[in-house]
Amino acid sequence: MVVIKEVKTRKEVKQFIEFPLKMYKDNPYFVPPLYSSEKECFKKNNPFSSACDTVYYLAYKDDKLVGRISGIIQKDANAKWNQKRVRFTRFDSINDQEVADALFDAVEKWAKDKGMTEICGPLGFNDLEREGLLVEGFDQLSTFEEQYNAEYYQHLIEHRGFKGETDWTERELRMPKDPAQVEKYERISNLMMKKYKLEYIIEKTVPIFIKKHKDEFFQLLDDTYSDLYGTCPIRKEVQEELLVGFKLLLRSNNIVAVKNEKGEMICFALYFPSIAKAVQPSGGRLTPAAIFRILRTIKKPDVLDLGLIGVRKDYRNLGVPAMIMTKVVEILATGKYDHLETNLTLVDNLNIIALLEHLDFKLHKRRRSYVKPL
Repeated sequence: MVVIKEVKTRKEVKQFIEFPLKMYKDNPYFVPPLYSSEKECFKKNNPFSSACDTVYYLAYKDDKLVGRISGIIQKDANAKWNQKRVRFTRFDSINDQEVADALFDAVEKWAKDKGMTEICGPLGFNDLEREGLLVEGFDQLSTFEEQYNAEYYQHLIEHRGFKGETDWTERELRMPKDPAQVEKYERISNLMMKKYKLEYIIEKTVPIFIKKHKDEFFQLLDDTYSDLYGTCPIRKEVQEELLVGFKLLLRSNNIVAVKNEKGEMICFALYFPSIAKAVQPSGGRLTPAAIFRILRTIKKPDVLDLGLIGVRKDYRNLGVPAMIMTKVVEILATGKYDHLETNLTLVDNLNIIALLEHLDFKLHKRRRSYVKPL
């Protein structure tokens, strides 16, 4: 018999956070989130509390912890898309349909009591959280920004009655093999800069960039992602939380931004040093050894994660994105990095896919979001 308990106590919070850490302890592809960030989710005044209702459950079988799940009602997303959805996230379970069903039963009952009519996921508090179920690429290292799961999760979820709603793909990018492609990016980039009087935004440090440009950055971020699956406006308190991470992980050369002749930011790209391997040994805990590894990696990373790309809508069809790809090529051409990881790209985000496919790439991971009526 499976027993479901709502997470209430400190002990249960600890069990919830640590369950996947123990489950994937010996898995070389699993990359944990920061332990402190996961713990923050359980605080009443966390950055997402004003926009979301949440619930957390643990599953026990024969007095043994065998699974976990969280439900999120993202009010801003529901209002934007005119939906009554609950999101499931942080779903982890042993390979047992009875356990999976009991966890989903709990979230679905909670959601129905709150008037929801659909359940979807895996999706987090917003589009910048870990999302999507891994359905291809189980032998690939996850990026720090995304979640790993076992192959059998797909069967547990689909057997529950969920249907796939959208997919994301992830690519490994390398220097174009054709020199003509590099010249093409440079030629288009130079042409666009002259024709539309564009310039790169260059600041000495990340704090200076944030101080000068954070408002227009987040405005452009919302504008760029407004039509994409599951997105919602990023509230001020969440923005501040994101900026803390940016200051920790980014260096000024990890930011590419372009302004027009009015001084308005019209496109950007952020590259994060891949700290996946740096956080694995400590299970995401910021121990002294982990901090040392992270700082060393930030200073001299082997791999970069292409975190975010944004282009203002009125500039997307003008060749301006080539300015971003020119910088991507310049970064790869330095020889300092083995490759770039793209993180998630929606399969219907054709503008970004068109940019990436001119590089030498390997499509090596796929993730899926599911939906089911309640």
